[in-house]
Amino acid sequence: MTTETAEPEGPTLFGHPTGLFQLFFAEMWERFSYYGMRALLLFYMIKGFLGLNDGEAYGVYGAYTALVYMTPYFGGMLADRLLGRRRAVVIGGILMAAGHLLMTIEHRYAFFGALALLIAGNGFFKPNISTIVGEMYPAAAPKKDAGFTIFYMGINLGAAMSPIVCGYVGETYGWHYGFGLATIGMLIGVAVFVAPTRLTQALIGTGALATAVAMPFWQDSLLQLAVRVFLGIMLLVAGVVAVMALQKGPLAKSAGAPPDPEKLRKKLLGFLPAEYAVYLGTALVVVVLAFVVQNDSVAGWVLNVTGVVFLVYVIYDMVARCDSVARQRLTVVLILFFFNMLFWAFFEQAGTSLNNWTDRNIDRVVEDRRVEASEVGTTLRFRVAPSTSDPALAALPLLSQEQLGRTNGSPALVEQIGRAIRAVEAQRNVNRGAEDRVSEAAMDQLIASVRASERFTMTGLTYLRAAQDPLVRAADVAVVEWVVTEDDIGMGIATSEIPASEYQAANPIYIILFGLPFSALWAWLAVRNRDPSTPVKFALGIAQLAIGFGIFWWGAQSADARGMSSMGFLLLGWLFVTTGELCSSPVGLSMVTKLSPQRLVSTVMGGWFLATAFSNYLAAIIAQFTGVSHGEEGLQFIPGPTETVAGYGDVFGIIAIAAFVAALVCLALSPILTKWMHMDELAAEGRSSASH
Repeated sequence: MTTETAEPEGPTLFGHPTGLFQLFFAEMWERFSYYGMRALLLFYMIKGFLGLNDGEAYGVYGAYTALVYMTPYFGGMLADRLLGRRRAVVIGGILMAAGHLLMTIEHRYAFFGALALLIAGNGFFKPNISTIVGEMYPAAAPKKDAGFTIFYMGINLGAAMSPIVCGYVGETYGWHYGFGLATIGMLIGVAVFVAPTRLTQALIGTGALATAVAMPFWQDSLLQLAVRVFLGIMLLVAGVVAVMALQKGPLAKSAGAPPDPEKLRKKLLGFLPAEYAVYLGTALVVVVLAFVVQNDSVAGWVLNVTGVVFLVYVIYDMVARCDSVARQRLTVVLILFFFNMLFWAFFEQAGTSLNNWTDRNIDRVVEDRRVEASEVGTTLRFRVAPSTSDPALAALPLLSQEQLGRTNGSPALVEQIGRAIRAVEAQRNVNRGAEDRVSEAAMDQLIASVRASERFTMTGLTYLRAAQDPLVRAADVAVVEWVVTEDDIGMGIATSEIPASEYQAANPIYIILFGLPFSALWAWLAVRNRDPSTPVKFALGIAQLAIGFGIFWWGAQSADARGMSSMGFLLLGWLFVTTGELCSSPVGLSMVTKLSPQRLVSTVMGGWFLATAFSNYLAAIIAQFTGVSHGEEGLQFIPGPTETVAGYGDVFGIIAIAAFVAALVCLALSPILTKWMHMDELAAEGRSSASH
């Protein structure tokens, strides 16, 4: 007979602890800030003050995302053994807010310091807020899985809104505004977690209302408007439910409390309380991370050493302490770790090669009309800035992707691009370290590349837009005159251009739409004893990812004469990649907790995050095969779309083939892996435990 209630203690709403809805918004705003920054990060490094080339930017991005997934292992251990989860979440939120704020300062040291703060903060925040959700439910609670599904929806609502808000604002009005909104989101997330109940309700309600009302105004097309209205409705519904829940009671003060408060006050070296030792150690780690994140090879060594230590420890435990059943289960876990690492290495092209392909080769323009043959020889005037407060400029059409790969009959444009390059790089040199400054000779070489190109390129468009920054003050580059040639017949005249960063919202929006149906599908199959085993689900997930990248390859192959592809290929490909994620990702963490011996659960869970860290590092290496050539001192000439599209398509095709082969191998191994999981014995152990 069980002595443990299957229902949560304390106030509930719809059978769930009311604190769940408070944590929903804390995590939603944290994910809003994280993914908002991530949506802009690659473009900021390439187009912003750093001016990195593709390879350099991919290296930094890979080191950053890898370290982001490595630190939760250590943050979880500190929370378990000393700080408690509540304190760890607050520390993490404050560090991340400071990182987002520091990102608004255009200086190399500030930039890498910001990344270090975000890495350290995520280590404290990410593993512990999810654990608090689990702690609110008894082990046998029937609604525990549903509670995590609700929480997961909060994660993806924040991840969907952030590219829409931070991405649009950052690319349209200025990088600093996008990062500033990410800072505000993180501060709201922390406040929602710690503030008194009335203030928490006010923050949730006003934050949801303000964001839902503002989003429809930040758009330039019907597609953008529809997405914003959909997300706004979901946000308002969630806000109303959360306010109602908190009316019945907030998150319990005991949730996430330190395991032993006395340990926090214990003096180290005779004078330093343990809690303050953690803070001091964190500050030192941030300094080290600021160095590591800008040196991807160092980050690789850190990951390799950590991975070897993890593998040696687990294999030693398997051999020395596990019986045959536990050994086989851990073998399954390690094998699926490998397939999971492959999945995310391919998936994480989202922030690198897929992002640049979207920027350079996906047609994102909202057109007013197309150039006709009768206009050959006439002159068109375009504004350069996507957004302007000057009514005269706002009345002009936008210089956009539609001009990429086209021929301008006026030589004046090349001279304007040259002035923009010199002005932008001169301003960037102010914020670069002495060893990173770009010389006049390097600028001359880049300008020569622009002059040698017969067609308008992304290099020209990027520098002209960068020159609109008030700090640059480049002369006479706000308006471009375009003399129409026969080559320009059919060229679109743009009213606006959807920012490339916004397309990172596709994945979380698909998860919101299909997450619950997939959960219902597995439940429906389970009732009929047809639920696929975990290895089969992994194989299905990787196979659908292969289909998605096959569609990306198809999109690149189907590019028009200018090298531009329809956004339909991008959105359809992301649909299959997301359904692949829904097949494999939700079952992964559950598998770790089920198959690992109790004494190793935390260690193996850390290994799961470590495998994801390796995935992100490997993803950056893969992405570098799509990088375009660059000239002296790292300055990069980005050619026209016809010259970049093949590079992306080739890599996407190779990924599709590799993923399909991996799916077949995983499927072939699934019978023996399923046998080694010993699920019948696991179910019997669970029934035995519940009866005592």
